[in-house]
Amino acid sequence: MTLLAWTLGALVLLAAGSVLALWSYGRFARRARGAPSRVIPPGADSALDRLMAPLEAAHRGQSGAALITDPLQAFAVRLASAQAARRSLDLLYYIWADDRTGRLLARALLQAADRGVRVRLLLDDVNVLGRDPLYLALDRHPQISVRLFNPIRARSNPFRRGIDLLFNILRYNRRMHGKIWLADGRVAVVGGRNVGDVDFGAARGRKRNNDDCDLMLAGPVLRKVEKSFDAHWNDGLALPIAALWQKRRVRMATFRRRLEDLAREPETRAYLDRVAPLLNGSAGAPAPGALPAGALRWSDRLDFIADPPEKALATGRAAWLPEALMPRLLGARERLRIMTPYFVPGQEGLAALTDLARAGVRVEVVTNALAVNDHIIVHGAYRWYRRALIEAGVILHEFAARSTASPRDRQARRMLHGKCFIVDDRLGFVGSFNFDMRSAFLNTEMGVVFQDPALLAELAAHLDWAMAPDQAYRLSLDGPMMGWARGPHDPVHLEPDSGPTRRTLSFVIGHLPVHRLL
Repeated sequence: MTLLAWTLGALVLLAAGSVLALWSYGRFARRARGAPSRVIPPGADSALDRLMAPLEAAHRGQSGAALITDPLQAFAVRLASAQAARRSLDLLYYIWADDRTGRLLARALLQAADRGVRVRLLLDDVNVLGRDPLYLALDRHPQISVRLFNPIRARSNPFRRGIDLLFNILRYNRRMHGKIWLADGRVAVVGGRNVGDVDFGAARGRKRNNDDCDLMLAGPVLRKVEKSFDAHWNDGLALPIAALWQKRRVRMATFRRRLEDLAREPETRAYLDRVAPLLNGSAGAPAPGALPAGALRWSDRLDFIADPPEKALATGRAAWLPEALMPRLLGARERLRIMTPYFVPGQEGLAALTDLARAGVRVEVVTNALAVNDHIIVHGAYRWYRRALIEAGVILHEFAARSTASPRDRQARRMLHGKCFIVDDRLGFVGSFNFDMRSAFLNTEMGVVFQDPALLAELAAHLDWAMAPDQAYRLSLDGPMMGWARGPHDPVHLEPDSGPTRRTLSFVIGHLPVHRLL
């Protein structure tokens, strides 16, 4: 009885503390929020204007999209557009890592700001918390504003930060997971790729390089991208980083010197040498011609869809992204192909996919194998659904690319990170939305739906590659046993390339009631 009383007392104190913390945070956020601002409309004076305006005029009323799966090209597009911008850079990211490529792009933002470009950088706080100096330094520039989405107030003291997290866990569990790169109102890049070494093919050693997919966009669709950015930027959950660090001082001269020292490091030069052919042969001064404008597929059947920032407050569900995506998925009549790095469909998603498969639709899903998944908790939840999916006829692939490197090669192993699907070879989606409960109910997400045949063919080729035997295992059932096989080879009955510790952890997690949080 004493233990029960202590437990109930602790829960009451936690609940009371949480209510007080939410009230206190609300008061703080109302005082701390920054002045509203809007996108700067396209003009005619920048290199991006001169590159894109003729293309837009030639395809009046249509929007352009180019699929980007190569990590070096993904970095080159961002670097080239930042160096070509003359009016504005509006950037929204779940992760902007403080590593080599993250700092190279931060350097490009600083150089753009020196030219008078207005830079707005909105980052989700979950990957900034505890790593503030880079973003504080950028915010010191008069042309750069950095805001954090749904931040924790306690920044410098780890103990206070832990207490703050404890009492704000329900609020802090809801994140901004989208990715937007906007330059001069002429070019946008959206998709599943964050900013960091693992996203741009620069990770080494034990880190995993992410295989991802973006879309470079142009034309009228950018107005919807801009609207989504402004909605998040001006929302009450997006607070200026300076309001959280009123006494923090960062020496701009020291910051600039460190960025320049990084740019001269041998490993940095070696990476930029790999990128240089995509930048018209110049790693130092990329031209807008480095942008794959000629690869844009122009169509009037292309749309940008996004969660409103209010989703982070669990309100306005009718406008949430799943309400737009699920009818498209359920409209499959012949074939549905899904790529998702984290696959936790929940009961509703499980029922939807199994119903389609039993109705004769060929449903294929590729996700990460345990050996390469960077979130063993998520994999543990996913494994709970595998048997029911396969029994219904869903074809499951688990990505674990064969390594061609020698044991001495320091190149990192690859992990699937793209989020996309194709319905009946007639409709495609590329975005930030994972097929899991977190993307459905907790995070704000975004993406692009399209029906252009050429773009669909490119995305289908990317899915073909990810599902091929040299990249992924196909799963099957052998009585009570799960089997993994590459092509015609006999299946193995233990999760391949994974040790007993990872297998045991994933098994235990799969039986815990945490799926809705993943």
